[in-house]
Amino acid sequence: MRSFDSLSEREVLALAISLEEEDARIYADFAEGLQADYPDAAVKLREMRGQEDGHRHRLLDLYRQKFGEHIPLVRRQDIKGFVGRRPTWLVRPLGLPAVAKQIEVMELETRQFYEAAVRRSSDVSIRQLLGDLIEEEREHERLADKFAATEPTEQEAATRQRLFLLQVIQPGLAGLMDGSVSTLAPLFAAAFATHNPWQTFLVGLAASIGAGISMGFAEALSDDGSLTGRGHPLIRGSVCGLMTAAGGLGHTLPYLIPHIYTATAVAIGVVFVELAVIAWIRHRFMDTPLGTAVLQVVLGGVLVFMAGILIGSS
Repeated sequence: MRSFDSLSEREVLALAISLEEEDARIYADFAEGLQADYPDAAVKLREMRGQEDGHRHRLLDLYRQKFGEHIPLVRRQDIKGFVGRRPTWLVRPLGLPAVAKQIEVMELETRQFYEAAVRRSSDVSIRQLLGDLIEEEREHERLADKFAATEPTEQEAATRQRLFLLQVIQPGLAGLMDGSVSTLAPLFAAAFATHNPWQTFLVGLAASIGAGISMGFAEALSDDGSLTGRGHPLIRGSVCGLMTAAGGLGHTLPYLIPHIYTATAVAIGVVFVELAVIAWIRHRFMDTPLGTAVLQVVLGGVLVFMAGILIGSS
């Protein structure tokens, strides 16, 4: 690696051209990565990319005037003192705060490079151009500060809500419904068949954990999220599995009460609370009319509950 002080003015200009070209491509990558969630920020990043291209063209014009057509390949990784950058295409998904921080680092580093280059240059035209670029890089730093502080627009907020629904609410709701409803039959069948709270608790615990594992795998294997936008399958599967287990455990835990009738009464009360929560979630996040949501959830829960009682009493 070369030290910066060992570079000639020709090599400094060549390095500046290389830096501007790299920064323009990084901004293009940032814009592409943020387009879905932050379209307004993506527009600003494309504007910054255009400005970096403008810097490169101005540097190229000055280089041709001073040194001709051949530009030596001088890259940032060949010079001591530059901060290493992780390739943008390896970082997915991109977040707005992380991008803003990376832009700040990029622009600060580039500005410091130009300031050092100005101090070493004796050519008036080179000093003038580099001085102009310093001020423009400062403007980019201020813009990066605004990225992290900017409130999302209505479109960005709607996009993030849609992703939240796809990646968290939908798998979580599916799990909660399955855990709350599917475990009713074996739990209450065991309660009415054995009249033993502990045995009933073990049946409910096994049913809840088994349903959680089954639903978690089913959700994770349903699709990889690459085309549907539903997010990473491991996250979806974990959310769905945990909510399934939680839904079943809610009305299983009362059977730790040693009196079977008291435990059953508490469990029935918990079931109604669970069904009410499911109906509210469907109304709040899935745009289902509250009356319809209550009717659907309660009807399904009552049918499964009655099936458990009938089987356990037979």
